[in-house]
Amino acid sequence: MYLFYKIGHLLLTYSTTFFYNIVDNQKIIIRVATPADKKYSVLITDEMEASAKARGTGIAKRSPEYVALKMEEGKAVIAVTEDGTWVGFCYIETWEGEYVANSGLIVSPAFRKSGVAKGIKQRIFQLSREKYPDAKIFGLTTGLAVMKINSDLGYEPVTYSELTQDEKFWAGCKSCVNYEILMSKDRKNCLCTAMLFDPKDHYEPKETKEHFEKKSKIYERLLKIKQNKFLKRLTNIDRSSNRKLKISMFNLFH
Repeated sequence: MYLFYKIGHLLLTYSTTFFYNIVDNQKIIIRVATPADKKYSVLITDEMEASAKARGTGIAKRSPEYVALKMEEGKAVIAVTEDGTWVGFCYIETWEGEYVANSGLIVSPAFRKSGVAKGIKQRIFQLSREKYPDAKIFGLTTGLAVMKINSDLGYEPVTYSELTQDEKFWAGCKSCVNYEILMSKDRKNCLCTAMLFDPKDHYEPKETKEHFEKKSKIYERLLKIKQNKFLKRLTNIDRSSNRKLKISMFNLFH
């Protein structure tokens, strides 16, 4: 199984399709979505909503039509089994011509904790780099597992001021149960952690991965504190120097 995983990882790196074998020996195909995948749109959006409710947090609510559009545009990655069972999904959004978000990552409950989420994130990240090589890729998450995956790809924790300020992006947060918290903080902080990959100014994935592994327990405690007490510690960092900001964030818990 380990050998099969390594072969799958190489396929992911050098092609558009990634084969991944999970514990029960079902072969999962992770690939760029096509218009033919629109049949999964309702299933995907229903699971997004159910997952958000189960976590007690929110994500920007998307309609089946919106998800289908992303498939038509070739701006989404889908995971399915060989027999056509839906497994997972993620899509690309662009803002201000400078920012890209890998949004809506969702995995079917039957396939969670199998590693498939990491495969989807790797492929959507690769697709984003192919389509928008100069764009900053960012994400908001309340989950430690997603933070780890992002760190493995080279993302760094940043303040909200480093994200797009496009009103359309922030309007997508209105469906989140924490929207009032976000607005009460003038969009400078919320329960989500912001992470960013800047192709012009970033640490190597090895560095961000090692940092996360070293500080994962602290990140976990921070997430819990934010959920329970909502600290303000990240709101007043000076953004006058982008590199200085990133170094400060990278060393935040030293």
